Amino acid sequence: MRTMIMVAVLGVALYPGPASAQPAGNSLDPRAAQAIIAGCSAHSAAKKQSHAVAVVDTGGKLVAALRMAGNGYGIMDFALAKAEAAAAWGFGTAQMAQGARETPGFVDAPHVVTVPGGVPLWSADGTSRIGAVGVSGEAPSDDAACAEAGISAAGLRSSRAN
Repeated sequence: MRTMIMVAVLGVALYPGPASAQPAGNSLDPRAAQAIIAGCSAHSAAKKQSHAVAVVDTGGKLVAALRMAGNGYGIMDFALAKAEAAAAWGFGTAQMAQGARETPGFVDAPHVVTVPGGVPLWSADGTSRIGAVGVSGEAPSDDAACAEAGISAAGLRSSRAN
C-alpha cells in the first residue's frame, strides 16, 4: 500500500499535462494552484501592480504562494488571512464586509476578514469547493480582480454552478 501511494504521488508530480489541469474531485491540484499564481502574476504585470497571492485548500492549508517584488512579509500574511477566511466560510471576503454590517458580532467570529481579495475556489464544473485564493498588496478591488483573473486562468470558478 505504501509503495502504491508513493507511485501515485510521483505519477502526479511527473504528469506532463497542462499546468491548469484540475482533476475531477474535491481537492485542489498543485498544478492548478500554480496556474492560479501564474494568472495572478500576469494580471498584475499587465496593470503594473504588485501583489502577494496565497492559494489554500478547503482546510486553509497553503498549496501555493507568491510575494511579488515590492511587498513586505505583512502583505503576504494578509493575503494568506484572506485565503484562509474564504476557505473557512465558503464565500468571499467582500461578502464578509456586508455580513459584518448586517450581523452583530460576525466581525469577531474566527477567520473573518472584511477586506476584498479573498475568493472561494470551485472546480471547473462548479460542483465542488476546492479551496480559496487570497490576494493583497493593492487596492481591495484590484486584489479581488487579481484573484478572479488567476482563478479564470486556471480554468476554475469562484462560485458554485447554478
